Amino acid sequence: MSFNSMFMSQIAFWMAWILIPLVMEIIPAVGDFFVLIWKVLFEKKTEELTFFPDITIIIPVYNSEDTLHECIMSVHDGDYPVDHIQLLLVNNGSKDESFRVFTECQQKWPDLSMTWMNSSQGKSRALNLALFASSGKYIINIDSDGILAPDAVMNMIKRFEADTDLNCMTGTIMTNPEEIKHTRSFIKRLFRKIEFFEYAQAFLAGRNFQSVFNSMFTLSGAFSAFRRSTILKTQLYNTDTVGEDTHVTFQIRQILRQRVSICPDAIFFVDPIENIGQLYTQRQRWQRGEIEVMSMFMKRKLKAHHFFSDFTIRLLMFDHTFAFPRMIWYFALIFLAFKSYPMKTVALSILIIYILYTISAFLFYINVMIFLRNKREILKFYVTKFYIAAFLPLYNFVVFWFRFAGMINSISREQTWKTYNFRDERKVFRSVAAKDFGFLGKRIEKARSWINSEKE
Repeated sequence: MSFNSMFMSQIAFWMAWILIPLVMEIIPAVGDFFVLIWKVLFEKKTEELTFFPDITIIIPVYNSEDTLHECIMSVHDGDYPVDHIQLLLVNNGSKDESFRVFTECQQKWPDLSMTWMNSSQGKSRALNLALFASSGKYIINIDSDGILAPDAVMNMIKRFEADTDLNCMTGTIMTNPEEIKHTRSFIKRLFRKIEFFEYAQAFLAGRNFQSVFNSMFTLSGAFSAFRRSTILKTQLYNTDTVGEDTHVTFQIRQILRQRVSICPDAIFFVDPIENIGQLYTQRQRWQRGEIEVMSMFMKRKLKAHHFFSDFTIRLLMFDHTFAFPRMIWYFALIFLAFKSYPMKTVALSILIIYILYTISAFLFYINVMIFLRNKREILKFYVTKFYIAAFLPLYNFVVFWFRFAGMINSISREQTWKTYNFRDERKVFRSVAAKDFGFLGKRIEKARSWINSEKE
């Protein structure tokens, strides 16, 4: 082989394996990094409120006995005056002692207006019922299994009052650092630290960037806020999808033509994930909700020429269409070891790809630090865990396969509110394997009986 042909083959090899992380991760990460720096430098500061508008906070309740007290306490003990808060708790089929916890909170904090409502099962129905009972100028939805940072609601309302064109925002969701600190198992604690980094970068880097270009895909169902006049103009929360938060986001942006933004300094803490099985179930549900909502809104727009004009088409392409060649790319890299490529070359290419993904994670790490500059305790926890950024590529690789499984399940299975976990998947696999290989087994048994009969 000549030097030129050898040189060109090497170039082709490295371009083939570096191109995907370069185009999909590194170049966008560098662009996002500088956009977020620009946002920090030129964003206007919100002024202190001289008037406190009435607000409504809605908490859907479903078997929330263990977390409801802390959630209500975070509302009561926050910076926003309680005499301007209407708190609506909507029960959607709880079978535990959630109502008892509610009555105890009523007695403990009589200065906070609290109302208990019963709804038919389903978070969407619960939210819709509460919306019609709301009276505040602003509506804030929070989940019952998390707690608000003391200044979260105040920061939300400041931004609304400072910008009359702003009609809806998502808060910043983070896993609770205190829960992570008290996790005994080293492996579980490491897993939860990685999840903390994922949430911090997803909101303070990812959705912050998206808000600059009004390309945010989802207002977080765990913590989001609306002008009441805006949310009541929508078709409300859709009961035919598990992605009701994504559905209402699409309504506001595509039907009402309103801007969708984020409040970076309004933080809502959720409990860290318990195990890998819970993560699998969670990401499957998110993926299914994304596909369901996209199918509802994008059927007429699924054309190639909309790729550059509509960010949702690009997202669909990157998340779903490109997922299949990405999957093939992963396996093809492994199979190179069985070809003429030296093992060192394959290993070096994997290492370089991992380093590229890690670089993008460290760029977002810097962005998050900047946005957390006024949150000393959280910033301290985040900064001291800088080494976690090196684990994020591996974590994201695992999550990719969970989401990929979610895509396959959404396409191949009938719609149901139940999301499959690892145990369910194992049962399905055994059933399919028994069905597929049962025919082969019968043929083998038939051949055996024929051979034995011939010998006799």
